[in-house]
Amino acid sequence: MTDTFEELVAKQLAADEAHVRVRHLQETYGPPTGTKWSSKQTITWETAWRAWRDLAREFRVAVNDFARAEGRPRHVVEAEIRQAVRHEQQGGADT
Repeated sequence: MTDTFEELVAKQLAADEAHVRVRHLQETYGPPTGTKWSSKQTITWETAWRAWRDLAREFRVAVNDFARAEGRPRHVVEAEIRQAVRHEQQGGADT
């Protein structure tokens, strides 16, 4: 079943949030080659990284399916999603 455009926007927002979490953890813990992470830190970062990777993959597959079902180029759909995501992140304010 193909996702709706709104579901694709939600998937992109979730992937973006997961990426922010990974970056935050890495900034907090320091570079793994320069700072010895505890096993808990390593597990926390790996779990966050896997979540981000999985969400990003699910998004890519869903965009492919949507673009194919709509008969539209993927890059056009992705651009529209990016625009909708920016709109959502700005609180839905008109720009």
